Amino acid sequence: MRSIFLSLLGLLLAVSCQNSQSLFLENQEDWIEQGDAQWEFLNGELTGKVKDEQVGYVITNQKFKNFQLELEFKPDDTINSGVFIRCNSYEMSADNCYEVNIWDLHPNQDFRTGSVVKKEKPMAKVETNNKWNTYKIKIENDHLQIWVNEILTIDMLDSTLTEGYIGLQASGTGAISFRNVKISSL
Repeated sequence: MRSIFLSLLGLLLAVSCQNSQSLFLENQEDWIEQGDAQWEFLNGELTGKVKDEQVGYVITNQKFKNFQLELEFKPDDTINSGVFIRCNSYEMSADNCYEVNIWDLHPNQDFRTGSVVKKEKPMAKVETNNKWNTYKIKIENDHLQIWVNEILTIDMLDSTLTEGYIGLQASGTGAISFRNVKISSL
């Protein structure tokens, strides 16, 4: 009986591992760059740098619907950044995407890190500048949940966007680094 249980557990783990994929890897052709940011890879990190109010994105070529996205990010204290999900085109905006913000010092604190810009303010404030942090973003049908450093900041229902591209942003002035970007289908 125990061997059957262990075999089933192993099978479940194998299936769940196959369901996960890494995004925004160096030398892959499954994403594009757009805008003025300078994106570079160094030691497994993707860093976007901008100056003089520039903006740029890296965007998946594939659309995603129901998923859990996990990543690490390290913003400096001047950058305006974010993770854009379910974007209905390659135009990244809070109007045609869910913009999961990374900007502790946003002039409107309702849309600071952990918020969904123009949709939902964060339930908790988490300080993220100048250190590595984690985002876990889970979206299934109309239910969106977001955790920053394992703290739930968003738990909302919204059926505006049903599937789309995923983008990472560097905007304004400064630098943002990302690593270990992984997505799992739900």
